[in-house]
Amino acid sequence: MLGEIAFGLLGVALVVTAALTARRFGLPAPVLLVVASAVYALLPGPNARLDPDLVLALIIPPLLYSAALSSSLVEIRANLRAVVSLSVLLVVVTAVVTGAALVAVVPGLSFAAACALGAALAPPDAVSALSIGRRVGLPDRLRTVIEGESLFNDATALTLYTVAVAAVVDGRFNVAWVAGRFLLAVVGGLAVGLAVSWLIGQLRRRIEDPVTETAVSLATPFAAYVPAQALHASGVLAVVTAGLVLGSRSRSLLSGPARLHARAVWRLVDLLLEGFVFLLIGQQLATVIPAIGDYPRSTVAAATAVTVGAVVLVRPLWLLLPAMLPTPKTPATHKTPATHETPATPKTPPPHKTPPATETATPPEAPPTRLRLLSPHPYLSTRELVALSWSGMRGVISLAAVFALPLSIDGTGFPHRDLLVFCAYVAVLVTLVGQGLTFGPVLHRLGVRPDIDEGRRQRARARVAAADAGLRTLAAIHDRGQLPDDLILRLRTVAEERKRRSEDSLRALRRADAGRPPAASLTEAFSRVRRTMIEAERDELQLWRDTGHLSDASLRLLENELDHEEGALPPPQPPPSPTP
Repeated sequence: MLGEIAFGLLGVALVVTAALTARRFGLPAPVLLVVASAVYALLPGPNARLDPDLVLALIIPPLLYSAALSSSLVEIRANLRAVVSLSVLLVVVTAVVTGAALVAVVPGLSFAAACALGAALAPPDAVSALSIGRRVGLPDRLRTVIEGESLFNDATALTLYTVAVAAVVDGRFNVAWVAGRFLLAVVGGLAVGLAVSWLIGQLRRRIEDPVTETAVSLATPFAAYVPAQALHASGVLAVVTAGLVLGSRSRSLLSGPARLHARAVWRLVDLLLEGFVFLLIGQQLATVIPAIGDYPRSTVAAATAVTVGAVVLVRPLWLLLPAMLPTPKTPATHKTPATHETPATPKTPPPHKTPPATETATPPEAPPTRLRLLSPHPYLSTRELVALSWSGMRGVISLAAVFALPLSIDGTGFPHRDLLVFCAYVAVLVTLVGQGLTFGPVLHRLGVRPDIDEGRRQRARARVAAADAGLRTLAAIHDRGQLPDDLILRLRTVAEERKRRSEDSLRALRRADAGRPPAASLTEAFSRVRRTMIEAERDELQLWRDTGHLSDASLRLLENELDHEEGALPPPQPPPSPTP
């Protein structure tokens, strides 16, 4: 028991060390964890064996649910064409192409068994791409597409995988049967996800304690996954559906303290589970290599090459070929529909406050000759498509699915199971390490970066509008004479101060837009000085506790007040980038 605890502590230490190293040196943490665990797997000592049932039932649901909670239905709807193209159509094409290529080079391998491997390797793991993208800066539109793809591609792939394995076991494989199984799994997953989200919503309306709310949140992904799997529906799709619905309704279902508490807990869960899955990938190196000793080297090399080639090449071809096909030329300059230019912005502005109009223009390099009917997203530029094509790292879901292949069928071994596992492992390593290390430099080379100033401008305008809404509500309360004048004055002062800080940020951004040197922001100065004051207040409270004038319970309550105030301060921002 002590040895297992020590082994677990070593894993946590590696996760924390990788996170610190990635932040210090700018390296991708997933790659560091995979390489470190692979090196450890070759040394004498205990190793963690990948249990596919454990991964698919206990690790994947909370990771997907957490990603769904932080995603936006509005943004996904605005980019629905790209999301469907990548998470459904591309997954099917990748599975079929990989299966056909394997059948061509591996004698005796059935198409159904090859498609099982293709389906397992079809969905990219967005954890690596998004973690690297957050570090180097990823435009909001690309981030939305990658997030939306990652939420639904696993459901498509695992459903195809289940159907392919069932075809191997039953000995039949026809298009109508596959389509029927797939449709039932998708409809069942959606239905279970919607039902669970409604039940959890009703439960949350009756809970007021933040800790209890967080406990319900942690249990929700399993409450969606288990019944869906029991009904032979897509448990992954049920989890994603529940997460998207509940995430979009968090404003009405959760109090402010409950949201803060749940977000902190889910960040911790994400850190540990994501780190654990990457460690688990590297740990399988010691078990995968010896299993292919009986295969001819030529067969292993050919199968590995076509698998990696299909996984790496199908994605960029799917994204870039439609952009290269000729169509009748259209005028080079035109207005881009608002729904495609700014997918993250709702069509109707917030009530009582209309943001200043911004000029719409076609994104740079949006080719006028693109065949829009075939293009996954006709409003993504060529550079954005290249960046998106290089975000196809595979991960633990692919390995878990392949390791879950049955060992035997009716007393005989699953056809070429060891070879399929080896091909999957090499494909995961090549994409995760190779594309993971180069994704950041590719983004930098392409010049694909977010518009940081536009995000700051949007948030500042929203804060001004929110402050105005609060002031109008305060004026209505004052007119009804429900509060004394001195209290009304104090509340008005707080709201007006928040509004002034946001207006100050907007003025600094306008100076940068005009090409003038950015002036020192009063908002940033306020935040910096207030943080210094809060530290002094904490020191004084600590002194009171140490001298016996304040109990520990009271100290914790007062520190909690200061912590919340510090958390509400705007984070330190880089200066606005002047327009050249």
